[in-house]
Amino acid sequence: MAGSCGTGGPAAGWKRHIVRQLRQRDRTQKALFLELVPAYNRLLEKAELLARFSEKVQPEPNDVTPATHQDPWEESGPDSDQVPSPATLRVKWQEEEEELQLDCGEMAYQVVVKSAALDALESELEERQSRLATLEARVAQLQEARAQQAWQVNARRARHAAQRAAYEALRAHARLQEAALRKLEEEARDLLERLVQRKARAAAERNLRLERRERAKQARVSQELKKAVKRTVSISENPDTPGDGIKEGVEMTLALPAEPQFLESEADEKWKRSFRSASATSLTLSRCVDVVKGLLDFKKRRGHSIGGVPEQRYQSIPVCVAARLPTWAQDVLDAHLSEVNAVHFGPNSSLLATGGADRLIHLWNVVGGHLEANHTLEGAGGSITSVDFDPSGSQLLAATYNQAAQLWKVGEAQSKETLSGHTDKVTAAKFKLTRHHAVTGSRDRTVKEWDLNRAYCSRTINVLSYCNDVVCGDHVIISGHNDQKIRFWDSRVPRCIQVIPVQGRVTSLSLSQDHLHLLSCSRDDTLKVIDLRVSNIRQVFSADGFKCGSDWTKAVFSPDRSYALAGSCDGALYIWDVNNGKLERSLRGAHCAAVNAVAWCSSGSHVVSTDQARKIVLWH
Repeated sequence: MAGSCGTGGPAAGWKRHIVRQLRQRDRTQKALFLELVPAYNRLLEKAELLARFSEKVQPEPNDVTPATHQDPWEESGPDSDQVPSPATLRVKWQEEEEELQLDCGEMAYQVVVKSAALDALESELEERQSRLATLEARVAQLQEARAQQAWQVNARRARHAAQRAAYEALRAHARLQEAALRKLEEEARDLLERLVQRKARAAAERNLRLERRERAKQARVSQELKKAVKRTVSISENPDTPGDGIKEGVEMTLALPAEPQFLESEADEKWKRSFRSASATSLTLSRCVDVVKGLLDFKKRRGHSIGGVPEQRYQSIPVCVAARLPTWAQDVLDAHLSEVNAVHFGPNSSLLATGGADRLIHLWNVVGGHLEANHTLEGAGGSITSVDFDPSGSQLLAATYNQAAQLWKVGEAQSKETLSGHTDKVTAAKFKLTRHHAVTGSRDRTVKEWDLNRAYCSRTINVLSYCNDVVCGDHVIISGHNDQKIRFWDSRVPRCIQVIPVQGRVTSLSLSQDHLHLLSCSRDDTLKVIDLRVSNIRQVFSADGFKCGSDWTKAVFSPDRSYALAGSCDGALYIWDVNNGKLERSLRGAHCAAVNAVAWCSSGSHVVSTDQARKIVLWH
């Protein structure tokens, strides 16, 4: 009703306007015919008058004398001056008739013209009336549509109000849930801290028990040695005549390995050993004690942790004398279902691992210049961002987007351990030089040290920025971050010992085999060589066309530290000479997408690169 009332005014205005136009047209057309109609009426009157005169003056056949027989000089009589002759009247009437016919023809022509104009105007009027009817129908349709849309708008406003009320209720509920979540997170942190403290106390108690057990064993060994030196030893120069030998009680100890079980079993026996020379009696008690102390001191010098547990180190890896520059692509494979993010050679240079966004790790054998599939490691819960072999080549560690790092034993398809504890994507995972220890970096702004025997986080380092990559030295952990800084951490010191700023976000780090130089790649499209002896940037590498394709683009040293290798977003590999700082070579043609990672085998003979188009390329 409101819509019809609102539109009644405009409709009435349209009608009044059309009526005014019609009246104006009638007045205009009527003005055209105002002169024609009286003239036509006069013409009709004259025609009627002429007809009457014709009837009156029509002569009878006997009375009328032809004018041709009248003498033009004949006098007309006394009334000839007053009454015109019929011939004169006939001529006059003919002239008037001709004029009337002309006027009638002209008027008839004007009537035809006006009739045609009237017909045109009537057709135009009909067309306009039809258009008016169409417009009125359109107006009615639009008014109906407007009324329907107004109803829809009102309905949507009501629905919007209901949804807004529901949204406010959800916001209130979300605030309550966030408060509960924060409370739970605080409780989880408290529980985690308590768990860490409890594990630390358990480790300390275990170390203390081991130390006490070691001391008890050493005390038992000392007691057994004291008992052993008081026993009688038979010494004879001639082994064939034992009865004639000299029996003498000497104080001595035996330089045996410091194994408690062996010493205990030997101490329970009756020691009777024949010697070829009597010089063995020169082993006095003080000399034996010095030998035992030397063995114990040697065992301690081999390396103990604070609690007395020795730190086992990996054996040294053979050093490459000279690396060979790659020149051409020897093998190209579509390795994964999606982009390949990580690649790493094993220590023997014949085993290769690749990890991609398809959550799989493929192991490859380099045989005769080609890559042959070995087997696939499964169990990763997210995209693989980093892979690393331990120096023995028996284990493989991978960082994943599933907020954890996975540990595999080479030869087994399923994951051995899951290092969980990060709250965001893990971007790097590397083995330390000491056995059963690893380091991970994450986007949750932490770097964690792990005890792989217990899958236990032994230390958490909080950083101010995302960590993109880590490398490990003897006691130093080096991390590259999103805030354009490289940080150094000492495993024996709880704080950062050094910070080196660089231009651009750090995407990768590579440590030389002599642990004296560090190669960093950053998003300012440069590579930097840092001399760790003076903690200073020694060289900066760049090239026309080289550009980092992502925040996880990897660059590496050659095994002999003579070259630096990195992949670009245009699919090319760039190799710089570290000695002179010049671009040595660029390799193109094998990749059609951005190169994510590169690896140089420890023997220096092969290079492998991976890209975002699922390809891995073996260069020779």
